[in-house]
Amino acid sequence: MTKPFWQTKRLDEMSAQEWEAVCDGCAKCCLLKLEDEDSGDIAYTRLHCRLLDAGLCQCSDYENRKQFVPDCVILTPQKVSELRWMPRSCAYRRLHEGRGLPEWHHLVCGDPERVHTEGHSIRGETVSEDTVIEEDQIDWIIDWDGNPPG
Repeated sequence: MTKPFWQTKRLDEMSAQEWEAVCDGCAKCCLLKLEDEDSGDIAYTRLHCRLLDAGLCQCSDYENRKQFVPDCVILTPQKVSELRWMPRSCAYRRLHEGRGLPEWHHLVCGDPERVHTEGHSIRGETVSEDTVIEEDQIDWIIDWDGNPPG
């Protein structure tokens, strides 16, 4: 029996289709993240990018996202190793670190909804960054294990 591509290929060896298939659909990469200027610590918030369709956990204009959100990070195999803010549950980060895909990942279980039903996505937990004034963003910080900071 042949092993699936994510078990035999490094991230940088995957085709574009395979790369996109690895995404678990959690949308945590689409969250507004705040960086402490002194410590460099990154804090996740319950605020998502204005282009995110929060019900689907998908970008509403994936192909043109950089045009509308210039600081959107286009994830590449190299960036996976460089970005400190990638969530530990992220499929790309897990594969990069040699941890494999979790049992709830759609490539493993066959169910793309399982990431949501098991609570590993942001579905139903966020609001658009456009609905909160910048001074109040700090009030939306969360640790994404479900506990407010602190």
